Amino acid sequence: MNALEFKKTMDIIQKQDEWRNNCINLIASENVQSRKVRAIAGCDFTHRYAEGHPGERYYKGTNYIDEIESRLKSVLKDLFACAHTEVRPISGTNANEAIFSKFVKKEDIVMANSTPGGGHISHHRMGSLGKFTKNIIDFPISKDGYHMDIEKTKDLIRSIKPKLIVLGKSLFLFPEPIKELFDICEEYQIKIIYDAAHVLGLIAGKQFQDPLGDGALLVTGSTHKTYFGSQRGLILSNMENDEWRKVDRGAFPGSSSNHHLGTLAQMALSTCEFVEYGEQYAKDIVTNAKALAVALENQGFSVEAKEFGYTESHQVAVNVKNMGGGSLVSTLLENNDIILNMNMLPHEPLKNHMNPEGLRIGVAEMTRFGMKEPEMEKIAELMKECIVDKKNVKDEVNSFRANYQEVQYSFDNRD
Repeated sequence: MNALEFKKTMDIIQKQDEWRNNCINLIASENVQSRKVRAIAGCDFTHRYAEGHPGERYYKGTNYIDEIESRLKSVLKDLFACAHTEVRPISGTNANEAIFSKFVKKEDIVMANSTPGGGHISHHRMGSLGKFTKNIIDFPISKDGYHMDIEKTKDLIRSIKPKLIVLGKSLFLFPEPIKELFDICEEYQIKIIYDAAHVLGLIAGKQFQDPLGDGALLVTGSTHKTYFGSQRGLILSNMENDEWRKVDRGAFPGSSSNHHLGTLAQMALSTCEFVEYGEQYAKDIVTNAKALAVALENQGFSVEAKEFGYTESHQVAVNVKNMGGGSLVSTLLENNDIILNMNMLPHEPLKNHMNPEGLRIGVAEMTRFGMKEPEMEKIAELMKECIVDKKNVKDEVNSFRANYQEVQYSFDNRD
């Protein structure tokens, strides 16, 4: 029985690999690793433990992972121009929790982006931040819904005097107003935390904004979205050493024990690729996102934020309320092997979360498979044929995707 279940599970894994290789994946929070990086997923580090810092481990037998972790941190400091890096969090939310656990107390007031305004669940009462305080206040947003209302935010800061503010979003089209808020935050000694989960690769590739340079105290991030590493998290800062020790303790033993050494090794390799190719990759992502937004608009879709150029990130937001809503449209597309997610749009009531008006589309993965502006136009055509013309385009999607199987911006073809 166990052997049969093993075989069935292996079959499911193989089906997943075959299916997703035939799909156009537009999930904004996903990406792929290069062939060489994926190949070490079963290396010996996958089986091992390492608690503490390199050279100060609680376990023996860590000499090689100590070297990899130390080298990775050094490369990341150069890549992000920062004094401190913490690579032990095993996810972006895990990185957030390491910070919240040390800088947020029960009665503290924290400001963050609302869920309809693009905020991530880890910044809210049901998520990681909610474990430490329930006094979470949404930033006022502008009429367009994709920008913060700066003056109202400043007035609110003067009134409630939050302990810290959390910037960064899940629906993240445009840079955050760090510079605009820096002076008032400094005046009231408010810490600025910037969650770069979605845009970490764009920041590393110098195509978005420089949150630390603009005045953020701490930057957290996921390492598998626009940054094409393994699924992990990290924390960056230029803060003083005494303050950084809080972050250190928040990461270990605060929010993690062993920090998944196999994916850490993959992260080190992916970072080498990003140093080599990341700037061009980030440029191509933004170019593709803009091209897809224009192409979708030309195909009759209602693309959000047109007056601001649609997007400055890897994401495109589309209102499909008049096409049946986000749940129906995303399901129809999935049935035709175009994978993306439904998403709430600004100003929608929270009750809409199971059938929101919008779609969130991301181009990071398809860009890494070598797609450019002409391919973005083709994707828009396929989506229109599926949703507007009610055609079954699955075979056409599979045939189109078959031409894009090799990961680019990688060392796969180097000795």
